[in-house]
Amino acid sequence: MAEYVRIEKGHGPEGRIAIVRFDRGDGINALSPEALRQLTDAARSFEDDASTSVVVLTGGSKAFSAGFDLRDAEGRSRKDMDLGALRRHLKLGPRLTRAWQEMEQITIGAIEGFCIGGGVALAVALDFRVMARDAHMRVPEIALGMNMSWQSVPRMLHLIGPARTKQAVILADQRITAGEAYEWGLVEEVTDPGKAFDTAMALAEKVAAQPPLSVAMTKLTVNRLAHALDDLASHMDVDQFALASLTEDHKEGVAAFLERRKPKFRGR
Repeated sequence: MAEYVRIEKGHGPEGRIAIVRFDRGDGINALSPEALRQLTDAARSFEDDASTSVVVLTGGSKAFSAGFDLRDAEGRSRKDMDLGALRRHLKLGPRLTRAWQEMEQITIGAIEGFCIGGGVALAVALDFRVMARDAHMRVPEIALGMNMSWQSVPRMLHLIGPARTKQAVILADQRITAGEAYEWGLVEEVTDPGKAFDTAMALAEKVAAQPPLSVAMTKLTVNRLAHALDDLASHMDVDQFALASLTEDHKEGVAAFLERRKPKFRGR
């Protein structure tokens, strides 16, 4: 099995910074089911790690992530699954974002190139995001006849409010530039191209110099308050995704994407 994720520990003040590198080496860093599992395992590996207080997640030099891999064989097998199997398989994404959000450590994303779909879902599950000036975000799910799931809508709502969330999700072809992402509140810092990781590490060093227990408890309090109703608000998004994946519009959206043409949706 290919290894897409590498963990490095012991960086920064008192060795309290860890780096998680997600790089498939293909220039797009798509989230295949196996990549989702490896990234989830990486987050969970810090559960009993008292020596790490900050985790920096970085993608490739050209892409943080292109989102879910529509060409992956396991991913494409969804079209032949019964509803029960499909619902179980669709939990891979929410499991990933929940694992990263619930980490005790402060998490920082370093975004270069593009950050699309599931890449955005992962990024908004982190505590902070640093984005290169020439990078962009995009949420294409609706253009593929799907809904934005992985409990991402509540997280985006907390960050940028209802109108901007609708704009980002519904206007699926719209690129969100780094400047716009900063203005909206999707990212906390914008930096020169190629410097997102260095800037994220500088922020990580500031956090790592703080008292670890106080930082962890503050993160827990803020998250519990901010996300108290998220499960209630998004408990159906896996089922909505499963339902949407059975529509003709979804089949048309995926076919159009793979064939590099504009889709023709019919509302069925």
